[in-house]
Amino acid sequence: MKIVILSQNSTLYSTKRLREAGEKRGHQVRVIDHLRCYMSITSYRPSIIYQGGPLTDVEAVIPRIGASHTFYGTAVVRQFEMMGVFTANESQAISRSRDKLRCLQILAREGIGLPVTGFAHSIKDIEGLISIVNGAPLVIKLLEGTQGIGVVLAETKPAATSVIEAFRGLDANILVQEFIKEAQGADLRCFVVNDKVIASMKRQGAPGEFRSNVHRGGKAEKIKLTPEERSTAVRAAKAMGLKIAGVDLLRSNHGPVVMEVNSSPGLEGIEGATGVDVAGKIIEFLEKKAGSSAPRDRIPY
Repeated sequence: MKIVILSQNSTLYSTKRLREAGEKRGHQVRVIDHLRCYMSITSYRPSIIYQGGPLTDVEAVIPRIGASHTFYGTAVVRQFEMMGVFTANESQAISRSRDKLRCLQILAREGIGLPVTGFAHSIKDIEGLISIVNGAPLVIKLLEGTQGIGVVLAETKPAATSVIEAFRGLDANILVQEFIKEAQGADLRCFVVNDKVIASMKRQGAPGEFRSNVHRGGKAEKIKLTPEERSTAVRAAKAMGLKIAGVDLLRSNHGPVVMEVNSSPGLEGIEGATGVDVAGKIIEFLEKKAGSSAPRDRIPY
């Protein structure tokens, strides 16, 4: 099978592991910078050109689209879909998960556990916004933030007001969420492939740090999920339409709550913590689905 990995950097751990896993199973794997692709949008004959030549005979695509290039990256994925190529995650599903507000609204519609969340436009509504999440302490998040960047814990109402006013003064869109104190700076990363959790780890924030991101000094260890946590992760991925997803949960007093659904989850932390060959599981998924004649679930554009 001819597999294309859409990635800007072929030396990244996740990209290398996916390529190694594909080649180990006898596939032809090529890493392509999606930002260097250009497209011919023509009726009946859509095509993608890379380094001066058309990409042909591609049977499966693994999108590894960076958050800052979601618009163009999903356009490339959509073009592959128009060409009839199987994509591990579809363009619309990626777009849904990247829009944090839209993601939360979809999860809420499906009845999936979430932290109490508020969203507003005007600074005149700050007091009401804070009251939605039952006051301070509360968490303020930039909609465009990644890897814990743009996430602030406000311990008091005056501090929350100042941070919200500052962000809105920069015309930045934000969410406010209840602070899940009982999580004690830890979250669960559930790696979902084809509607199954194949690996899970607990990420513990560094001392004094409420964010558990490994990029911010957090530590990871293998963990066994409860049936409810496993079900929540799978339901969240399905709600987004994602076949490959990293679902981040917090353990709250009222059950597991979803913090984020990631369409391009990293492999290094989860493979290191669990010993699971996640890259191999992803390639196995492609083998089962890319050659299937059965129609795939489609998310309307």
